[in-house]
Amino acid sequence: MVKYIAQRALAMVPTLLMIVIIGYVIMELPPGDYLTFRLQQLEEQGHTGAKQEIESLRQRYALDQPAYIRFAKWLSGFVRGDFGDSFAYNRPVRELIGERLMMTMVLSITSLIITWGIGIPIGVFSATHQYSLADHFFTGLAFVGLGVPNFFLALVLLLVGLKLYGVVQIGLFSAQYQSAAWSFAKVLDLLKHLWIPAAIVGVSGTAGLIRVMRGNLLDILGQSFVQVARSKGLSERVVIWKYAVRAAVHPLVMSLGMSLPGIVSGAGITAIVLNLPTTGPLYVQALRQQDMYLAGTMLILISVMLVIGNLLADILLAWLDPRIRLE
Repeated sequence: MVKYIAQRALAMVPTLLMIVIIGYVIMELPPGDYLTFRLQQLEEQGHTGAKQEIESLRQRYALDQPAYIRFAKWLSGFVRGDFGDSFAYNRPVRELIGERLMMTMVLSITSLIITWGIGIPIGVFSATHQYSLADHFFTGLAFVGLGVPNFFLALVLLLVGLKLYGVVQIGLFSAQYQSAAWSFAKVLDLLKHLWIPAAIVGVSGTAGLIRVMRGNLLDILGQSFVQVARSKGLSERVVIWKYAVRAAVHPLVMSLGMSLPGIVSGAGITAIVLNLPTTGPLYVQALRQQDMYLAGTMLILISVMLVIGNLLADILLAWLDPRIRLE
């Protein structure tokens, strides 16, 4: 097992290097930069001396240097954990991401727990009660969940809250706790507000998980090893959950690894609609304003989380099925 993990970890190194290089190239691809965008803003507002101010900023951030020099300077800082400064916020990128990362992780992990806690049991139930009325109901519900965008559900939630209760349910905290220091009362307030956005973010994931689990389990239930387990006199519950579900969950483990980037990206559009203090809106705003160091760092972190998620999924699959690490 240790040898298998070491091999998979070593295989990540060239992938991560390519991610960093491609990420920086993408940062450089759009024409112009944030300072060009800022210059246009200042000129439209009638500021005098805007060009001199922009030129000093261009020299400060080495934007007047060739791309390979900027890349070497940026990479040396990136390795040390210095991701550069955000042009729009005039603050270090590491601070901006760090401020919102905890809330993003809390929201994403809660959404993941809801997704798996609901999706797996319903998928198993639908497979073991194929073509029943409940199976048709859950199948239809899953198709609706896959077809309706999360941000649309968020808009519907806001409209329902406004029409029925006269309030708009946005954010993760009540007004009195927005800027308050952390306390037990603030944690309780967070838990009170957290489940609604977490459920909205997890709708499509839950719907997809139901469909995949149902299809995989139906395929597994017809295989010979399940029939052998039944012939030994084992109860149907043991046959389903100990043998069939364990085999059917393999593709879902890979999807679990693919969901890890969501911890960084934070469901951007939905978070904007619900005014959530996560990294998603920060990322979208950085892309709109060509804030290259902030947007590029977010892009690379999302890609790195995907690679790490795949590694964790490989390890979990090897634990579930020892045949994988022997291949």
